[in-house]
Amino acid sequence: DEHFPLVVWQTGSGTQTNMNVNEVISNRAIEMLGGELGSKSPVHPNDHVNMSQSSNDTFPSAMHIAAVLEIERKLLPGLRDLRNALQNKSTAFEDIIKIGRTHLQDAVPLTLGQEFSAYVQQLEFGEQRMLNALERLRYLAIGGTAVGTGLNSRRGFDELVCRELSEHTGTVFRPAPNKFEALAAHDAMVETSGALNTLAVSLTKIANDIRFLGSGPRCGLGELQLPENEPGSSIMPGKVNPTQCEAMTMLCAQVMGNHVAVTIGGSNGHFQLNVYKPLIAYNVLHSTRLLTDGMKSFELHCVHGIEANRERIAFLVERSLMLVTALNPVIGYDKAAAIAKKAHRENLSLREAALASGYITAEAFDQAVDPRRMLAPAET
Repeated sequence: DEHFPLVVWQTGSGTQTNMNVNEVISNRAIEMLGGELGSKSPVHPNDHVNMSQSSNDTFPSAMHIAAVLEIERKLLPGLRDLRNALQNKSTAFEDIIKIGRTHLQDAVPLTLGQEFSAYVQQLEFGEQRMLNALERLRYLAIGGTAVGTGLNSRRGFDELVCRELSEHTGTVFRPAPNKFEALAAHDAMVETSGALNTLAVSLTKIANDIRFLGSGPRCGLGELQLPENEPGSSIMPGKVNPTQCEAMTMLCAQVMGNHVAVTIGGSNGHFQLNVYKPLIAYNVLHSTRLLTDGMKSFELHCVHGIEANRERIAFLVERSLMLVTALNPVIGYDKAAAIAKKAHRENLSLREAALASGYITAEAFDQAVDPRRMLAPAET
């Protein structure tokens, strides 16, 4: 780091960083050749290291390369690991019938496995979005030089660079089909940030659901038992907090904020050059690393240790009035609603209220109001 004494907040083309890299490479080459550091001979930072290039095409190329490698090598593996961990929980919980909730109110039942299957699908779609965004990131601006015309470069230089980079990194990079777009706009980075932002939205929903379902232990929902990683309070003995869920939602909030900055940066391409390149690169890479680290920690220290509180789940299903929905096809909405209101008003079970109403027999009620038959559409 001592050789790169720069900050993100520099000229919007990244020229300081590009020249810093050129000078370091030049001096290292001079050192290897037995020359004097800082002499610019026999390897000049501009004439040799920067040959056929400009900050305006090397910096955006570096932005894309860094983002692709971080996403491919770190974020996507972490995303897949978390998805697989949630899939394992979905499978383990597939026979546990619980009460659903909409608008934070009781709703009809589903299985805990079905609830977790939604999280799995969110992450599968998140992976697809990231892979889709990567296709535009593979296009590099190199060869466009100052404004996209390729002045001071040579025909085929861009293809040669992309071929060398692809071989060196083990992933595919291609010359941008339009160098003017590649210098003046960073829509691919904005798109990638958007995919990261959407992933943060998904993870926030998942983490919030899990921590709310784990609330308690006695006065909350208490349907999930979360792993105890550390003491939760300096004053309340025995308290355990959903720290991993809270950490996840905080870092996701930061990713959402980063996306706002990237969006503003992407909109500031003026004529032949976008001049918010360092800001865009910094925030996309920051978001990528936050999500990578957050997903790994959430997977290892939360998801793997989640257990279902079967007793509590069964108790809440039995108390729910929303099972009355199954009576709609049998006695109609109005009568079913009257039964639910009577049960709530008089603190009766749903079955007690239904039989007291005279709208349905015990046999018909037991046949209709079976949570196991309320988990999928009717066959006919």
